[in-house]
Amino acid sequence: MDYEAQLKLQAHLDGELPEGEAREVTNWLARDREAVALYGELRNTRQALVGYEVGVALPESREFFWSKIEREIRRLKPPETPVHPAPLLSAWRKWLIPAGTVAAVASAVLVGVFGETRISTVETAVADPAAFTYHDYSSRTTLVWFSYPADDELADRTPAAIVE
Repeated sequence: MDYEAQLKLQAHLDGELPEGEAREVTNWLARDREAVALYGELRNTRQALVGYEVGVALPESREFFWSKIEREIRRLKPPETPVHPAPLLSAWRKWLIPAGTVAAVASAVLVGVFGETRISTVETAVADPAAFTYHDYSSRTTLVWFSYPADDELADRTPAAIVE
């Protein structure tokens, strides 16, 4: 059963439907067992809640009651918050942060434009893993590092240990 049908059953129970729709709902209840079950639950819930709808009576009029509350709220003073003097830098902060940002961007641009770029590479020969080549293009230097005796040559010269 969809939501609209449930609302229609509730409206019928509350007597809020026009005569034509009320007759349609009555005919619908005569042939639909699910609708009858829901209608019974709604009626039982309504009867259970009737005893709990007791109105609260105030000793004075509503306007007078709320005016007393409003007067009490206005009478109470909000707690005073202590006023702390502003530190010296807080006055300058609104100028220092943007100026620092501009200085940082300007420094980055100057280093990028006028800074010396150093490009260097390190190469390793696959055939001889003990040799490294280092190229520094800014100073036009090439360095080749050999770490000899190579592991393979050292293994050939050292006698193998005999295990007995």
